[in-house]
Amino acid sequence: MRSIRRGIKEMDILLQGYADAHLADMDATQLDLYEAFLNENDQDLYQWVTGQVAPPAELSDLVKEISQTYQK
Repeated sequence: MRSIRRGIKEMDILLQGYADAHLADMDATQLDLYEAFLNENDQDLYQWVTGQVAPPAELSDLVKEISQTYQK
C-alpha cells in the first residue's frame, strides 16, 4: 500500500500510523476501500482527515477511523 511517501509529510505520518495499526487485520473489502481512499488527492485526504471538509459518504467511516487513530 502507498501509505507513505505521498507528498505531504503530515499524510505520511497519519497514514503510516493507521496502516501499522490496521492493515494486517483488514479483509479484502476493507483493503479495497483503503486503496480507493489512497487513490484520492493528498490535499483532499488531508482536509477530510483533519475535519476541514466532509469526505464522500462512501469514505466517511474510514476517514473517521483514520482521524481517531491519529488522535490517540
